[in-house]
Amino acid sequence: MAHPDPAPADDLNDDRLHASVAQLFVYPVKSCAGVALQEAELTETGLDLDRAWMVVDATGRFVTQRELPRMALVVPQIRRYEVVLRAPGMLALHLGMNEVVSPTRAKVWADTVDAWDMGDVAAQWFSDFLGQPGLRLVRFDPEVRRLSSLKWTGGIESPNQFADGFALLVTTTAALDGLNARMAANGVAAVDMRRFRPNLVLAGTAAHDEDRVDELHIATAGGPVRLKLVKPCARCPIPNVDPATGEPAPQVMDALQTYRADPRVGGALTFGMNAIVLDGVGQRLRVGDAVVGDWQFD
Repeated sequence: MAHPDPAPADDLNDDRLHASVAQLFVYPVKSCAGVALQEAELTETGLDLDRAWMVVDATGRFVTQRELPRMALVVPQIRRYEVVLRAPGMLALHLGMNEVVSPTRAKVWADTVDAWDMGDVAAQWFSDFLGQPGLRLVRFDPEVRRLSSLKWTGGIESPNQFADGFALLVTTTAALDGLNARMAANGVAAVDMRRFRPNLVLAGTAAHDEDRVDELHIATAGGPVRLKLVKPCARCPIPNVDPATGEPAPQVMDALQTYRADPRVGGALTFGMNAIVLDGVGQRLRVGDAVVGDWQFD
């Protein structure tokens, strides 16, 4: 199906943000590599299959690249009926879309939720590759309603699965270009967007325009989508992890330190905006879709 036509030329003279969808990513297993997609279905918890699985330790608490940077080397492939995980030196691990083994409980940040254990084979696979005994792989229970912070959503009930806190993360190509220009000036090699683990990447904006946007309106082939950008994404050290090697180095966060301290989140370094879904559940986002943004006004 063809993409919708872009906005008429006279509409481009208004004072809203005009952009397009440049990239779409989902992360089937929290903190493992992402999957770049040409199109993705929007659900109330974000893009379909995003953070549907999660690795936990022997106590049921989530683990990420913060502690185990080699998780970046676990690469998913989405097939019709399964997700296939591959990692260096390991046989492929096949996860059936509807496959679970036993009920369990899992901890992600301050939330402890019902989940489904994926069995001993998956547990041993992650324990062996990551070199930490006792790891388990769990699947989010669709009956659970884990809500984003009502403080940041303005009281809107917005569910997510095993994401850190919100349904979607939005970034822009211009923001990455600005970072890479600063890194190049310091003699540091450029990085790609995989470091920042977004779901939705916009093109055609100025650097960090997303910081100042209230709502995004996306013209999909099936109908309109409306997203609300609610919280700057405060960055932990994960952007320092090279997704090609699983090795951390400080250059990315060092560069952000020079210009991205954000008073809205206590001076933390930010890159991208967390978003929630207001309208358009069931629509399919596609690379190339036209996007219009309404600016925030205090």
